[in-house]
Amino acid sequence: MFSLQDLLGQEQGEQAVQEISSNVGADPSIVNTAIQTALPMLLNGLANNASTPDGAESLNNALEQHHDGSILDNIGGLAGMIFGGGQGNAASPAADAGGILGHILGSSQGAVAQQVSQQSGLGTGQVAQVLMFLAPIVMGYLGRQKAQQGVDASGLGGLLGGLLGGSQPAQQASTGNSILDMASNVLDSDHDGSAIDDIASMAFKYFTN
Repeated sequence: MFSLQDLLGQEQGEQAVQEISSNVGADPSIVNTAIQTALPMLLNGLANNASTPDGAESLNNALEQHHDGSILDNIGGLAGMIFGGGQGNAASPAADAGGILGHILGSSQGAVAQQVSQQSGLGTGQVAQVLMFLAPIVMGYLGRQKAQQGVDASGLGGLLGGLLGGSQPAQQASTGNSILDMASNVLDSDHDGSAIDDIASMAFKYFTN
């Protein structure tokens, strides 16, 4: 389950890809490649966070407080929510993509952007934008699944494992899946969310050019 069409359904997934493509300024097929490369990295990062009791509780609290899935009903307005439209994104934690990426990827943000760039052919500035769009979508989807399935903090690892096809988080041994193994090679094991928001900086710089 590594495409937005699989994650959100065909119609909504296509809308999301078109929205991202329009804002990034790249062909939808190329953007889709970037998305399919980035999604397992984000899901692996979340699975790593949920692999410890403290991390799972922190993720669970974030989902319950800020990510109920309602953001998925406004894919068309996502760019405005993320990049502010003059208002900034601090007022909307559900769309605080820079903060979300910092917590999911930690110090691996730059490495993830470079890997997705190499796989897709997009520039790192464009990839940064793709990641900024994906972060709230993934959190919104996870929050909605959590609510629908009645999952608490202790069940988040299993929920994410199901999305990843039953594989282990990124720091574990080879899964036999080349996409997941690539994510394993890129991601750190200590995603503490303390890294500077370099992806956010790259995305905003590209967005304002």
